[in-house]
Amino acid sequence: MKLCNILVGGETHLAIETARGVVDATAAGCGLTMDAVIAGADRAPLEALAAAALPVVSAPVYANVVDRVGKLVCVGLNYAEHARRTNHPLPDYPVLFSKFGDALAPAGAEIALPTWETTYDYEAELVVVIGKKAWGVSEEEALDHVFGYTCGNDLSCRDAQTRTAQWLIGKTMPGFGPCGPVIVTADEFDVRAPHVIRSYVNGKLRQDSLTDDMIFDCAKIVSYASHYIGLEPGDLIFTGTPSGVALEKRGDPDCWLKPGDTVDIEIGEIGVLRNTLV
Repeated sequence: MKLCNILVGGETHLAIETARGVVDATAAGCGLTMDAVIAGADRAPLEALAAAALPVVSAPVYANVVDRVGKLVCVGLNYAEHARRTNHPLPDYPVLFSKFGDALAPAGAEIALPTWETTYDYEAELVVVIGKKAWGVSEEEALDHVFGYTCGNDLSCRDAQTRTAQWLIGKTMPGFGPCGPVIVTADEFDVRAPHVIRSYVNGKLRQDSLTDDMIFDCAKIVSYASHYIGLEPGDLIFTGTPSGVALEKRGDPDCWLKPGDTVDIEIGEIGVLRNTLV
């Protein structure tokens, strides 16, 4: 099932993406919220609505994929070719960092690029949505704690990122963690299979890879992170980006993002996350 949050009259409604289009579950009388579903509420009412001949929403306006913004955990250098092209050794353990809550933004949102920096970069990422508390879980247990998956863009400011050993200031500007447009539930997304992951800037292909180039798979990432971070339902884990980012083309002054650019993040079986920069 593909679920999303949409804005209707200034309020957040839970919606379902079907083959016909987006169906407003809240308007149809469903009292569930996205956070309740992520935390384990019975999905049977949503399954019934998805099968019903309900009207679809024309031009839905998306809200954040979760209602309450929790932890935004990120993994760096997790695609082998990207690590090689940025002259980094392959890590022995997942490289973890974070973004603050106001970095989360929905599909379709305009994201401001502050004028005091210039080296803005895109990063297509598969994002894990945690569904059950995870603390010290094994790799074998880890995926049982996942609710689903979505598309993410780990927007980055490269100069700021390299000024200290901590990447935070280059990663957590407001809006620098857009996700969406939908969450695909784990039962309909085989995360162990290779999935196409791509990014486009103004319609031009920049990244084109498969998720099986990950150094650490999602089970390893969730397990490892849970030994140091108490993961809760609705927490999001950005799992790293493949080769093709602007950082790898630093000598080209046109490689960096600028106001007016549109970035599309595409992951097979999930969809396309689009944001415009201003």
